[in-house]
Amino acid sequence: MEERYLTALDIGTTKIACLIAKVHKDKKIELVGVGTSQSSGVWCGQVVNIDHTVESIKKAVEEAQQQAGVKISRVNVGIAGKHIRCAHNRGYLNKDNNSNQITADDVEYLINEQQKVLVNAGEQIIHVLPQNYIVDKSYDVIDPVGMVGKMVEANFHLVIGKLDSIGHIKKSIERSNLITNRIILEPLASSDAVLSDEEKEAGVILIDIGGGTTDIAIYLNKMIRHTAVIPFGGNAITADIKAECGILERQAEELKKQFGEGVSSLVDKNKIVAVPGIKGRDPKEISIEFLSRIIQYRMEEILEAVMFEIQVSGVSEKIGAGIVLTGGGSMLKNLPQLVAFKTQMDVRIGYPDEYIESQTINKNINNPMYATAVGLLVKGLEVNKESKKKEQIVAEEPKVTPVPEPKPTHRATVKPNAFEIDESEDKPSKAEKKKEPKPDKNSGLVQTFINFFNVDEDTKHE
Repeated sequence: MEERYLTALDIGTTKIACLIAKVHKDKKIELVGVGTSQSSGVWCGQVVNIDHTVESIKKAVEEAQQQAGVKISRVNVGIAGKHIRCAHNRGYLNKDNNSNQITADDVEYLINEQQKVLVNAGEQIIHVLPQNYIVDKSYDVIDPVGMVGKMVEANFHLVIGKLDSIGHIKKSIERSNLITNRIILEPLASSDAVLSDEEKEAGVILIDIGGGTTDIAIYLNKMIRHTAVIPFGGNAITADIKAECGILERQAEELKKQFGEGVSSLVDKNKIVAVPGIKGRDPKEISIEFLSRIIQYRMEEILEAVMFEIQVSGVSEKIGAGIVLTGGGSMLKNLPQLVAFKTQMDVRIGYPDEYIESQTINKNINNPMYATAVGLLVKGLEVNKESKKKEQIVAEEPKVTPVPEPKPTHRATVKPNAFEIDESEDKPSKAEKKKEPKPDKNSGLVQTFINFFNVDEDTKHE
């Protein structure tokens, strides 16, 4: 029964979210279980305390399982953090057989060869993402399968992470009595949840503002062009408010959520918030304009780092669809106006509502803060489809020649998992293979004081 379910685990700095979805025959996914817990043991997207992280994971998973009425064992998990970096590499293949037609096996060989690219000590390649293919140094295409040519070149975008950070995630999953199905870069997952194919084709920049990190993914011509993780997010804003106003962290978080705005010039300059004092002390009066200036300064710093990554991508002048903001930090009032002013691009908020069907539970799931978790479900569905295709995929049987083509001597046989190499040289004949299916949002005088802080000590943050 578990084969009909997908599970996503978003291990964030402020929250851990577990989503369980049922996969229908039409390949649509229905959300059946949602569990969240306050994150403990994660800093700037990286697991720094495995014991605390395991405790938080178990709470989120248990809640989701109870709601779904199923017990899960395998999860797709997201990864982020300042240890993530990207690189570009070029691969090529000279075909040495009798047929010049490029097959899916040739493309798979090129992709798997990228796993052999040398990286720094203590690093591992997480994703190999094709950007384009060049056939016989003449034809620049997105998908070369079916074309005729002797030489195929490809440009790849490599996502690289630290082995210890990847290991900490896997160990946390394992000690939660779960199995890591796949580790996926978080901005790639969020992209699948909130970006349309048209945006990816025209050129779009995804900015996912989480608690500990701000993740970036840039697309053009439906291909990923650049990824980056900036080690600042909503928690940095909360820390600034706490330090500048001299209040508790939970009070700073509530101030940010309820009264925070991204553009200080748009707020009411006469509005003041009274924050309860500690241990019977007098309340502190904080101007909403002052609060907004703190938020705006930090957001402008984050946006400067974002703009640097956009320039590094090399496609900044080709972006046609503008910017999509998502993540919990994107809900800050007037933030789209600030981003549009700083970048001179069109900006919208991305909601993960396109892929999830759920009439019975948690309508609040259509919230930018769940974009990564929903995207992990979508990615999991894609992996399942591709795994089944790889079990069935083969080139079409030639009708003119009954003799099969000789096997390339320079090629390893690669399993569906790119990290595992099959040492066996036996490959199914073409007669045993099947034809590959084609892929597939105060009247009068201004109120002087607003008293709202009766926040219980157990208040949960996002």
